[in-house]
Amino acid sequence: MEFDKDLTARQEARALAKAAEQAQLGLAAMCQEQLDNIVEAVAKAFAKEAPVLAEMAVSETGFGNVEDKITKNLFASERVAQAVRGMKTVGLLREVPDQRLWEIGVPVGVIAAIVPSTNPTSTVCYKAMTALKSGNAIVFSPHPKAIVCTRKAAQIVAEAAERAGAPKGSVACLSIPAMAGCQELMGAEPVRLILATGGPGMVKAAYSSGKPAIGVGAGNGPAYIHHSADISQAMQCILRSKTFDNGTVCASEQSIIVEKALEEQVRAEGQRQGFYFMNAQEAGQLAKLLFRPTGALNPEIVGKSAPRLAELAGFPVPHGTKVLVAREQEAGPTRPYSMEKLCPVLAFFVMDSEEAVLAKSIEVLRHEGSGHTFAMHAADENVIRRFAEKIPVSRFLVNTPAALGGIGATTGLFPALTLGCGAVGGSSSSNNISPLDLINIRRVAWGVEEKQAPKVAVSSDLVELLTEKILERLR
Repeated sequence: MEFDKDLTARQEARALAKAAEQAQLGLAAMCQEQLDNIVEAVAKAFAKEAPVLAEMAVSETGFGNVEDKITKNLFASERVAQAVRGMKTVGLLREVPDQRLWEIGVPVGVIAAIVPSTNPTSTVCYKAMTALKSGNAIVFSPHPKAIVCTRKAAQIVAEAAERAGAPKGSVACLSIPAMAGCQELMGAEPVRLILATGGPGMVKAAYSSGKPAIGVGAGNGPAYIHHSADISQAMQCILRSKTFDNGTVCASEQSIIVEKALEEQVRAEGQRQGFYFMNAQEAGQLAKLLFRPTGALNPEIVGKSAPRLAELAGFPVPHGTKVLVAREQEAGPTRPYSMEKLCPVLAFFVMDSEEAVLAKSIEVLRHEGSGHTFAMHAADENVIRRFAEKIPVSRFLVNTPAALGGIGATTGLFPALTLGCGAVGGSSSSNNISPLDLINIRRVAWGVEEKQAPKVAVSSDLVELLTEKILERLR
């Protein structure tokens, strides 16, 4: 019965949160070196199982492809381990002698982590490593569509962590795919922070739980190709990004925006590289498939290849087609191509001027994707700076594939699979979430005495004179 399932799920969530609380006391007592050893062990064990986990994820969810899922798993293990190596997160982080000030890193405690179906294994490793690096225990809530592979990923991480000295229960995962269990976990008394990666409903639930939360909003990033850009290179970047794991990375481009003078050049180069520009009828057929009548993204199209999407929509495409493109000019709830599409499908906006491009980019992001990611291809740093000062995003990427640049694979950003969207995007952070986002800073401050004014020496003759003057006035 559903009631029994929900009850069991709630009981499990409470039990795992309680066990994690005890385990975290042990982690909190560890020094930085001990925590670092645990993180290295997790990275090594997870990287070894990257191919198996990738195959499990694609088989269970039907999203993406095995090759890119392997890349994600290695990114979440080896690349993240490299980034946090040498990072100080606990104990004395900084001393400011002239201000008599110490800053001490303190773990937040137990973290509840929501795992999306689009990245069901790599997210586990990334979140577990960032949590353990900062002395926190973590309990995962898997997506019902990916519960088997997510639990396997959590098991690999937990066993590796425990072999390296982490207390049992430091890493755990719910086993029952029920919203009741997820809600119970987020509201459990031992939980001190929620890391929410998933759909808008799940992120909203995290922020409504009454607990501190770091949630990420929808990605809907436009890619502007400026006339100073190398058009061929720009299209190569967009192609690489939009086809990576069949478009399931939230930082991937969702539209291309150009000025009218570049339209034909971009079209020609795109067709040469495998972009298929749909006619109005084909775009209409695909639009009906992308979203449900409620406006929600159809999960059946997530992570599917371009030829498969065209087949489902009922029209043929040339051999070698890699991305489907629909002409669009407006943004809004009745314009499906102006929204996030977790598959290799793009909108194509053609504007009359650079100013119109800027306005349209902001319009698209305000409709969906505020605070997330924007990509620009240009050689003119003046226009890059101008747009960077205006576009409401946390990641402004230049001349790089957005999916890979946004997560820090091809840029200097911290390598992360949880990308904060800042206040404009309804998020509590604009960072690529790192271990430093999962600690509190305890500041030890000494009192600093104020300097006293110097004493002025006064002669006895002057004192007698002043006294006489005062007495005269009193007479």
